[in-house]
Amino acid sequence: MNTREARPPRRYAEWTEVAQEQSQQELEKLLRRYGATEYARGGRESHALVGFVIGGRQIRILLPLPEERQFRFDPAGRRRAAKQLSAAWEQEIRRRWRALLLVVKAKPEAVASEISTIEEAFLPWVVLPNGQTMGEWAAPQIARAYEQGQLPELLPGLPPAEER
Repeated sequence: MNTREARPPRRYAEWTEVAQEQSQQELEKLLRRYGATEYARGGRESHALVGFVIGGRQIRILLPLPEERQFRFDPAGRRRAAKQLSAAWEQEIRRRWRALLLVVKAKPEAVASEISTIEEAFLPWVVLPNGQTMGEWAAPQIARAYEQGQLPELLPGLPPAEER
């Protein structure tokens, strides 16, 4: 096997030098340009959060962040020094923010170009009245549908159609 074929493909923005703060600012500016309001950003060690309202819909995006300990070893399996570990971890965080910006950048443009609606473009991140995102709610429903080989009830809580 050719060693070139054995390498995993390079990931988007793998070597970016753009600071995460710059990506965050670009994201906010982009969203505001397309009419987003009530922009918020926060998070914790495991996830960053970006929230905003666009087209009357509340959107919440969670960006999974890597744990620093995941970078103890380099790709060759050698233990990294503390400074190298920290640099690799920070690089991955910068990369993920660039990737999120890329993904989100396409959404409002698709809406503006009449390719999709706000709901279609941001569907997994639309916040439902119960506080869950559509993606959080739908993922178990989809898994159950595949396991059982049938669609979930459209209106959960109602008796099955044959009982009505």
